[in-house]
Amino acid sequence: MKKILNKKTMFISFVTLGLVVILSFSIFFIWSQNTFEAIDADQIEIEEVIKSEDGWYIYRAENADKGLILYPGAKVDPEAYAYLAQELSKQNITVAIPSVRLNLSILDVSKADEIIEKDDSLEWYVSGHSMGGAAAAMYADQHLDSINGLILLGAYAASNDYLSESNLPVLSISGSEDGLSTPEKIIENSSNLPETTDFIEIPGGNHAYFGVYGSQSGDNEAQITVSEQQEIIIDLIVDWLENNPSSSR
Repeated sequence: MKKILNKKTMFISFVTLGLVVILSFSIFFIWSQNTFEAIDADQIEIEEVIKSEDGWYIYRAENADKGLILYPGAKVDPEAYAYLAQELSKQNITVAIPSVRLNLSILDVSKADEIIEKDDSLEWYVSGHSMGGAAAAMYADQHLDSINGLILLGAYAASNDYLSESNLPVLSISGSEDGLSTPEKIIENSSNLPETTDFIEIPGGNHAYFGVYGSQSGDNEAQITVSEQQEIIIDLIVDWLENNPSSSR
C-alpha cells in the first residue's frame, strides 16, 4: 500500500512541476511579446519602410566600407531604431538590425554571425542599446578578431574574459537622465571595457530616446527632445567611426 501511495505522490509531484514549468514559460512568453513599438515623433521622418529579410532589417549604403550591427534593447521593436539606421546609412554606413529570439538580445548573442559571415567586404562593428548593448559586448568578447569595434548606447558590459584587457576600440554613449543604465551604473561597470574606451554622456538624454518608442518604466524624463538626442547619437557615431583607429589593431 505504501509503494502505491509513494508512486501516486511522485506522479502528482511530477505533474504539478510540469504544470508550473508550462505556466511559468507561458507567462514569460507573453511578457516577452509585449514589446515597445516604434512611434511617430516630431522631426523624425522615416523615408522608406524597410522590410525584414530573414530576420534582419538592413539599411544598405551603396558606397559603404563600414557596417554596424545594432542589437535592440529588451522587448524593443527593431523598427524603433529605423531613424538612427536610416540616417547612418546616409553617411555610407550599412546598418543591420536583427529580430532576436523572444525579443531579448541576450538570448541571441551570436546573431551577428549571420551578417558578418555573409559579407566580409565591410569593416564590421557591433553595437546595441540597453540589453542589446550587453549582448553586443558579449559578442565582442568572443569575436575580437572578426570585428573592428564596439558601440554601446545606454548600455554597459558585464564582466568578461577578454574584452576588458583588449585594445578593441569602444565607444560608450550614455544619457545624463537615463534611469535604467544610469550614470552610476556606467561608471561602476566601466572596468569591464578596455582602458581606451571613449565615454560620452549626452546632457539631458534618457534611456528611451536611444530609440524612438515612447516612454519606458523606470526611465527619467529627458531634458531634450527625441530628435535632438537622435541627432547627437548619429553625429557621435559618424565622427567616432571616421576617426576610429581600428586599422592599427
